[in-house]
Amino acid sequence: MLTDLIVSRVRVKLLEIFLYKPQEIYYVRQLVREIDEEINAVRRELLRMEKFGMVKKEVRGNRLYYGFNSEYVLYADLLSLINKSVGLGGQIIRLKNKLGRIRFAVMSGRFIRHLPTKEGRVDLLLVGEIALPELAKIIREEEVKIGKEINYSVMTKDEFDFRKKRRDPFLNSILSNSRIMLLGDEEELTA
Repeated sequence: MLTDLIVSRVRVKLLEIFLYKPQEIYYVRQLVREIDEEINAVRRELLRMEKFGMVKKEVRGNRLYYGFNSEYVLYADLLSLINKSVGLGGQIIRLKNKLGRIRFAVMSGRFIRHLPTKEGRVDLLLVGEIALPELAKIIREEEVKIGKEINYSVMTKDEFDFRKKRRDPFLNSILSNSRIMLLGDEEELTA
């Protein structure tokens, strides 16, 4: 998907690495191994990304580390794009037909930034007629990959509308905090 927008294959891979785990920093050879590209291509792309202000670098010992600059003007937009193409978000979008008739799929901003989930909050909300066994399989696979439990909630459209109308605190907490829409219209979600 990202290759439709970004022509550099190496940059796409670097963005996926940096923004899938935005708190992480990487040294050059580590990035080369992770994305399976030539070291000179990775260095060239890192220099370009640094020039644009996308990445920051720091020296630790005898290694040069790179991390994504969270103050980059398009940071939130790129974070959203990456999380729609890799990981749990990418899986949900790719397998949406297998998962049933999804009206809305929303991931919390804390989850995509790999921050701890606050008490009583969810990482993922799905609204519609969902095939729960298929969803549970996808969730379990992602939990193994990231090494932590994923809190999720599934509602029918009727239940969602009823809870929204009643100003349910649980639903309001989801709608009032940072999030990315995987599927569905955000205007319709919050109206």
